[in-house]
Amino acid sequence: MERNKTKALLSKVPEVTIYFWLIKVLCTTVGETAADFLNVNLGFGLTGTSIVMGALLFIAIFFQFKATRYIPSLYWLTVVLISIFGTLVTDNLTDSMGVPLELSTAIFSVFLILSFSLWYAQEKTLSIHSIFTKRREAYYWLTILFTFALGTAAGDLMAESLGLGYLVTGLIVCAVIACVIIAWRVGLHAVLSFWIAYIMTRPLGASIGDLLSQTQDFGGLGLGATLTSIIFLLAIILIIIFLSISKRDVVAPISTKPMNMTKGISVVKQVIIVVSVLVIASGAGYYWRSMNLQVTLPQGDPTNSVQQTSPLGDLSSFKKIAEDTLGFVNTGNSAGAKSRVDDLEHTWDTSEAKLKPMNKKKWTEVDNAIDKVLRQVRAVHQDTEACKSALEALITLTS
Repeated sequence: MERNKTKALLSKVPEVTIYFWLIKVLCTTVGETAADFLNVNLGFGLTGTSIVMGALLFIAIFFQFKATRYIPSLYWLTVVLISIFGTLVTDNLTDSMGVPLELSTAIFSVFLILSFSLWYAQEKTLSIHSIFTKRREAYYWLTILFTFALGTAAGDLMAESLGLGYLVTGLIVCAVIACVIIAWRVGLHAVLSFWIAYIMTRPLGASIGDLLSQTQDFGGLGLGATLTSIIFLLAIILIIIFLSISKRDVVAPISTKPMNMTKGISVVKQVIIVVSVLVIASGAGYYWRSMNLQVTLPQGDPTNSVQQTSPLGDLSSFKKIAEDTLGFVNTGNSAGAKSRVDDLEHTWDTSEAKLKPMNKKKWTEVDNAIDKVLRQVRAVHQDTEACKSALEALITLTS
């Protein structure tokens, strides 16, 4: 009895219920908007934000490992922080090191497979209901980190690089999750189903957050990143309070007996089939979308011009927005500058799929200049001279 009690206390992850998935999606959205707030609004930059979030995650993980039972607030705080950090890992590779999202997606896919393989080789299970040893807990959090990094890379690849947008990306992810649920109902292994859904909820959460926060001109509801974050954070807190009181997500005592591996071969076959289907479907979709992006641009597109003024074509639309923003900065209209620079961000993001393939080096140069403008203009304590310098550099670059 004493041994079972100890094992139950060491089970520090929640039961997978509807509340688990609700908080997971909410945490994903809050994690992404929080990273953007620190990076852009507070002017920390990617490096500064990564350092701060890395330190906070280390502290949260330390206390999570020290805990002797599942504590909802501590567990979900760790998930939020690892969501932010996983997003930042991908963003650093993409923005700071210039690693293509295609390569990031492939790298984190390999890392995730290796993590699962080592975990299974040593523990003979990947079930989150069996997390009652320090080693399993270490594998668990490492795997979650890779799922967030992979989800970020794959989601950004679909929404931005392939130009699908967050609405279409979200619908595709929902369709995949629906297929996984149906497959689970008819016999797909529960652990395999769980981890596929866990990866997919990251781009789903990002899509929901983007639709809520974007302005109506760009297909959103116009709530803004701050209000969206507050609403989602309050929802997380309320659900955690409910779970802390009701104990509805506390895992029942777990048997520590070795798993019966008689179905191991069928499970392996399921993994091979599912992974093969996902790879073939995603590869075919990527190829089809890439081919469509290479067709002649329609008339009126900001990237289409008879007289191309740069390797990216006519960038006058971006130059005009930068000039408008500079005008607001010169007159001391901070609110107007921030509103106009939002147009710059959204217009640039929606044009990425067509612009980047034209000249990746030039695209990266302009993208870095725009990132600098966003950080300066959106800073809490706006530096007028720094804003002017960043905007003038962008205007020169897009002339």
